[in-house]
Amino acid sequence: MTKSIILLSGGLDSLVSLALVKEKYNISLALTFDYGQKSVKQEVKACQKICRYYKIEHKIIKLNWLKEITHTALVNSSPIPEGIQKNSNSVWVPNRNGLFLNIAASLADGEGFDYIVIGANKEEAQIFPDNTGVFIDKINAEFKYSTKRKPKVVAPLINFNKNDIVKQAIQCLVPLELVWSCYGGAEKHCGLCESCTRFKNALTANNDTKYINLIFQDEDVINR
Repeated sequence: MTKSIILLSGGLDSLVSLALVKEKYNISLALTFDYGQKSVKQEVKACQKICRYYKIEHKIIKLNWLKEITHTALVNSSPIPEGIQKNSNSVWVPNRNGLFLNIAASLADGEGFDYIVIGANKEEAQIFPDNTGVFIDKINAEFKYSTKRKPKVVAPLINFNKNDIVKQAIQCLVPLELVWSCYGGAEKHCGLCESCTRFKNALTANNDTKYINLIFQDEDVINR
């Protein structure tokens, strides 16, 4: 029987990907990566809730060395930039998706998984090259040589922007209250970083005041 792994960060894209294709690909395992990111505690808590909700196994993989080879504001003492950035340099983690997918492929090859699901999407592909369809195609070609089982990477949101993703989530009753989409590690979403801004803009475009008020509870932040 087919079974699959999902890369789960606890954010909007991975949650909606899981909700949309869990049954189709029989997703039974979620991998969350701890590479010293500022949001890791909140990400892990969100992932644990999501995995309990969807009744799938959850593994956390620590990559302590990764934070030592990147200058990204996601892990170092630099402030996380606000708003939508014109380039990815400040929040770029070297080869992150390539690394995560290769680890997942090793696990898939060793334990008999057929697919690896990732939340790569059209909007983030504009600034992150490891979110593009070309990248997915190339890494699938790699796995034909680097694994015996040849697990296939699938990205159900590859042609979706954030507005589309939120629209799908609303239509499919995805529990967005479980999500953690902030680059920061405070007790609630900052509402100001790039990830929060994209998420909040998509909720606004879909006229979803319920989740705007639930997730971005600080009125000062909501109105900025």
